[in-house]
Amino acid sequence: MENNATLLPADIYQVINKSLLNESDKLVLSMLYMPIIGNVSISLYLSLYNELKANSYISVELTHHHLMTNLGINLRELKEARMKLEGIGLLKTYYMEGSVNSYIYELYSPISANEFFNHPIFNIVLYNNLGKEEYDRVLNYFKLPSINLKGYTEITSPFDMTFKSKNYTNFEIENNDIINKEKAKLNYYYDFDFDLLISSMPKNLFNPKTLNKINKELIRDLSFLYDLDPYSMSEIVKISLNEFGMIDKESLRKNVRKYYQYNNSNRLPSLVFKTQPDYLMSPKGDNSPRGKMIKVFETISPYKFLKSKNNGVKPSERDMKILEGLLVDFKLNPAVVNVLVDYVLRINNKKLVKNYIETIASQWKRLKIETAKEAMEQAEKEYKKYKKTIVVKEQSKKKDILPSWFNKEIKKEELTEEEKREFEELVKEFK
Repeated sequence: MENNATLLPADIYQVINKSLLNESDKLVLSMLYMPIIGNVSISLYLSLYNELKANSYISVELTHHHLMTNLGINLRELKEARMKLEGIGLLKTYYMEGSVNSYIYELYSPISANEFFNHPIFNIVLYNNLGKEEYDRVLNYFKLPSINLKGYTEITSPFDMTFKSKNYTNFEIENNDIINKEKAKLNYYYDFDFDLLISSMPKNLFNPKTLNKINKELIRDLSFLYDLDPYSMSEIVKISLNEFGMIDKESLRKNVRKYYQYNNSNRLPSLVFKTQPDYLMSPKGDNSPRGKMIKVFETISPYKFLKSKNNGVKPSERDMKILEGLLVDFKLNPAVVNVLVDYVLRINNKKLVKNYIETIASQWKRLKIETAKEAMEQAEKEYKKYKKTIVVKEQSKKKDILPSWFNKEIKKEELTEEEKREFEELVKEFK
């Protein structure tokens, strides 16, 4: 569901406890979840949990200013941390508009260490984020010690040998409202096209009954993590079937991973914001060419944007490393990365030079540029400085390749025929 709520420090919130955290859960949060969503998100989770007093499952009303002060973060950082908790299944958020807006935060338990290391997404991303040596250390921490029971005989008393039933007064209990340790499933905005997957499978090999709820969840998780469309997934499912036409889940995981590594120089995927966060989007309703261009930068992932600039060809491993660095190391927002990529490609003869693009990225990070609009304005300033350092001949060469959004506020009537063609060519790729 799209979130258009504007978060303000004065907005109030209450916390509802669905988690029943124990010490093992806290270890899972700090050692397994934190490398994926960061320490700010975990601090927010624990801070919300601490709002619940002993034996209480709903907190008093507090303001978001209280949270900002306790955590030492600003409103943007608070909302981003909350979104990460929501995305990974630790938090559900409910909103009610009023003279003072109200939020309800439902806290959910983390999955167990066993579930985490067997999760099709979390386990792979943890490995990628930690590296092999640290991953092995963490994995060994959660492994059960091996106990040799050779020579021992089990003498445990069974239930029916220990107790017997006795007839007492009839008694019934309604237990639907008893507090329970609840875990939230990952929620996806997109729907995987299982009909297309089934239609791509040979009918004599594939048993449609294998697509039960558990297998569908696994296929959806893997398709998201490894960015696979239904047709590509169907090809991998084909080689993951057993002799009865049923999906072998372990084979499916291994085959998907091998497929991705083969096409990505043996690397594994990680998780980043796929597109611009909602709270950094431009206001709706701006249908000017410039407004439409900003919307393109905001609503497409950097991977797909760069792929479109390559005329539909998958970006090279080198270019993917540059994108990953901008998103993960420099922590630039996706829309800012898109503007930066567009700018550098246009002024640098369609080439992404790592040192050059990272120099600009460092400057934009220091300037705290977060939106497409801010990035476009900064790119325009940089180009004006750049023009002063080159000769007139070089200026004339660069003039024809500049984006139409440079050096002016674009209005429909201001566009030349060439600019119109350039703009329409870029925008139509993302319609």
